[in-house]
Amino acid sequence: MSFSGIKQATDVELGVGEAGRADEIIADAGLERPMTENVLITAEAGAFDSGAADAAATDVAERMSALDEVAGVGEAVPSPDGDALLVPVTMNGDPETADERVQPLLDVTAEVNQAYPDVLVEQAGGASVTDSFFEMLEEDLGTVAMLSVPVTLGVLLLAFGALLAAGVPVLLGISAVGSAIGLYALASHAVPDGGTVTHLVLLIGLAVGVDYSLFYLRREREERAKGRGTIEAVEIAAATSGHSVVVSGVAVAVSMAGLYLAGDMNFASMATGAILVVAVAVAGSLTVLPALLAKLGRFVDRPRVPLVWRLTAQSRPAWFWPTVLRPALRHPGTTLMASVAALIALAIPALGMNLSNPDEENFPRSLPVMQSYDRLVESFPSTGATHVVAVEATGEDIGAVSSALDELSTLVERDESFAHDQAPEIDVAEDGSAAMLTVGVPFSADSDEAERSLEVLRAELIPQAFDGVDAEHAVGGEIAGNFDYTDNLSSKLPWIIAFVLGLAFIMMTLTFRSVVVGLTTVAVNLLSTAAAFGVLALVFQNSWAEGLLDFTSTGSVVVWIPLFLFVILFGLSMDYHVFVVSRIREAVRNGLSTPDAVREGITRSAGVVTSAALVMVAIFALFGAMRVVEMKQMGVGLAVAVLIDAVVIRAVVLPSLMVLLGRANWWAPRFLRGRREDPTREDTRVLEPIG
Repeated sequence: MSFSGIKQATDVELGVGEAGRADEIIADAGLERPMTENVLITAEAGAFDSGAADAAATDVAERMSALDEVAGVGEAVPSPDGDALLVPVTMNGDPETADERVQPLLDVTAEVNQAYPDVLVEQAGGASVTDSFFEMLEEDLGTVAMLSVPVTLGVLLLAFGALLAAGVPVLLGISAVGSAIGLYALASHAVPDGGTVTHLVLLIGLAVGVDYSLFYLRREREERAKGRGTIEAVEIAAATSGHSVVVSGVAVAVSMAGLYLAGDMNFASMATGAILVVAVAVAGSLTVLPALLAKLGRFVDRPRVPLVWRLTAQSRPAWFWPTVLRPALRHPGTTLMASVAALIALAIPALGMNLSNPDEENFPRSLPVMQSYDRLVESFPSTGATHVVAVEATGEDIGAVSSALDELSTLVERDESFAHDQAPEIDVAEDGSAAMLTVGVPFSADSDEAERSLEVLRAELIPQAFDGVDAEHAVGGEIAGNFDYTDNLSSKLPWIIAFVLGLAFIMMTLTFRSVVVGLTTVAVNLLSTAAAFGVLALVFQNSWAEGLLDFTSTGSVVVWIPLFLFVILFGLSMDYHVFVVSRIREAVRNGLSTPDAVREGITRSAGVVTSAALVMVAIFALFGAMRVVEMKQMGVGLAVAVLIDAVVIRAVVLPSLMVLLGRANWWAPRFLRGRREDPTREDTRVLEPIG
């Protein structure tokens, strides 16, 4: 899903650490290498026909040279084992937009492949891989966008039994997404899009937009069922559910703000988009939604779906949730210990979670270009990944820098950590301000061997070659970029976690004027998040679910997923937590004992929490069905976490914990306490202190 008004971040803006600095040096000196596509010629079947391969290579060179998108075609290079030819094709124009111009090259490759049936002619390179990947991503996201609305509407029809009641939340969610994307188009000039913002806005916007209006609408219907007029019912909904929506929205925004601490443009753009869509959804829930409900009145329950309406509107006492709650209310200690133990057991696999970068290794092999890429790397290992040593001539002239790079090139050629089928290449800026050395590596960019070669280069060979040379140098490229990205996240993660947990505790403590509520909020949310991480590791680091979810396991989880899920889940779980605890507190203020208040609060909120959870799970499951592994991991992780949070945490862990704590749930130091209210009086101001 692309939007032309949104400013996209450049590779330099997305860089972090030393690799990011290398990109800056290269960009400032104008040393960016043009995009190179690789045409690979191998045997179609049986023995390799070198004569047919040479003829095909010549034909490729002639046809490619005639294209406006091509700057030049190199000599055909035989593979080390003599079973393949590689024709390097250099493209014109900006390397970052090469994928938009690569199609004519792919067409030529396909034509030559048809003209020479004795050999297989295929193409793989940065532009063709990117083009094919994003074409698949756009197709999948289009399917998600097309299905998300009817799926959500279907869930809400089951929840409300009436078309207008189901359509109002969907309308708010869609309008929140559209408005937020428009606002982000402006914000992107300050925080450019790392490539995922519109996807995230769709994901979060539909989920929270529907949830917030769902909370509001459920309470309004509940009050009308008690015999209140439409305006009075809307006012009570505003004072209760409306207040919960504000707290939930602030919680999501606060959690997402933690991503700014990562020092990563991609995460910063995600945070900006998510905060905007949540803000729009909250604003719509507080303004448009109550006005719409007041205008519609009882007509919001029209037209009715006959059978479903009878089920949702029936006045018989609920039996399911009281049955689920019974163990927590009768045996809270045992229930709490058993449920926590089960969630901890589910979380244990997260301790062995392996992280990998979202590089070519994680791209679906169902893409023909990735099959070509694998064959290319197998025949020519140094085309798989590279190191780029960028040097800025600060205190030395470019001659001293070039001499140092020559020495470094010699050292690299002697070391077994680097590829030797293609010699290192040195490029010098026209103004003599900088130079760079490109070194091939015969390993995948995310492998241990590739990381070891980076350590050798940074810690041993570069200090040796640049001894006595006063010049700033930095190592970039895929391997360094992956390593520095992971290292940056690892160093920032404790601060982000502390920020999110600390602000969540403070916000919940001040909202409910209870230190205990703040502590239990943090504890139960950490428990559900850890369990979701365990499921993520169990599913994607093993092969047992490959057929079920249609993916090929790489034995790892994409490196940005855990941090992203932690922040998102902590924010979204506040939706349910604030809503449920508010209803429990309301019951306590009405004079009920803690067990009765827990039963009353959870059974009265169970319907809306279940409906909201089903909406979120349905939307997230659509992302889990995508072919891109990182999108699949994100969707599955979110769906599982919401199920755990809405069912296990809210119906088992939280009630048993609150029953055990009793009146201590509402303890706070004296400075947080407000005036004591009469607990026997019905009071819709559910966030006032108990005393």
